[in-house]
Amino acid sequence: MANTLALTPPLTPPPDPHPRRPKFQVPAGAIDCHVHLFGPASRWPFHPGSRYSSADALPETQIAMQDTLGLAGAVVVSGGGYGQDTRHLEEVLTRFPQRFRGVALLPDDVSREHVARLDRLGVRGARFVSAGHRGALPRLSRRVAELIADFGWHVQFYPAGDDLLAHAQELLDLPTPVVLDHFAAIPAAAGVTQPAFDCLQRMLDSGRVWVKLSGPMRCSAADLPYAEVTPMAQALVAQHPERLLWGTDWPHVNMVGRAMPNDGDLLDLLPDWAPRPEDRQRILVDNPKLVYGF
Repeated sequence: MANTLALTPPLTPPPDPHPRRPKFQVPAGAIDCHVHLFGPASRWPFHPGSRYSSADALPETQIAMQDTLGLAGAVVVSGGGYGQDTRHLEEVLTRFPQRFRGVALLPDDVSREHVARLDRLGVRGARFVSAGHRGALPRLSRRVAELIADFGWHVQFYPAGDDLLAHAQELLDLPTPVVLDHFAAIPAAAGVTQPAFDCLQRMLDSGRVWVKLSGPMRCSAADLPYAEVTPMAQALVAQHPERLLWGTDWPHVNMVGRAMPNDGDLLDLLPDWAPRPEDRQRILVDNPKLVYGF
């Protein structure tokens, strides 16, 4: 028991338990394209290689938040908390098939049968991270990308800093569409003229890449409203509204020493980023339908 406790990853602060209803009219069928779920801890202990642990962030709590925010569903993205074990995600999708789709951290040796089982449950992508991220997380695998391409899935990739530049061509050469996490992790403080942001725009030009307007706290050290992220968001919306997705990143792990955002306030950033209702319709409803099959 002592060894198990010694390996327990540090506890991350909990999300705001009282999400506020957004001030703007959220279009019917809106989807949160990036959430994580954990627990109950009695059944689902964290992987010892995880960078964090979390209090329970249960699907029932997430669905209640969806209802408050006016959302129709969410995409459960496997975080590093459970490593490359898909069983927790499978249980969530089995219990709540109408409210969730999934993106999985697949084992390096994943089989076709495993992918087929996940596909039936509503998984639509496989997540990989760059070497800039620590933890029990998979790195880009051409073999896995070719396998999931047969099922119509996408590769979801989380860069770090400006290392999108180092991975752009490798991503474009994959046989799948690509979804980039959290503004492609581009440091917002460097603005919209930096090489990594130009690279992102060129990747979106390909028509095979999507990027999530999610987790602004992941590319900015500021607190809400993450003002230095706004020019990036507005530039992306102006040029590529048909290639954008939105997400809360609930329950906002790894926010130690930082102000925890309210998820209603996060959603209320979207009208500043995308002032036109038709663009918000695309970002919240139409694009998630294409990518995740809601």
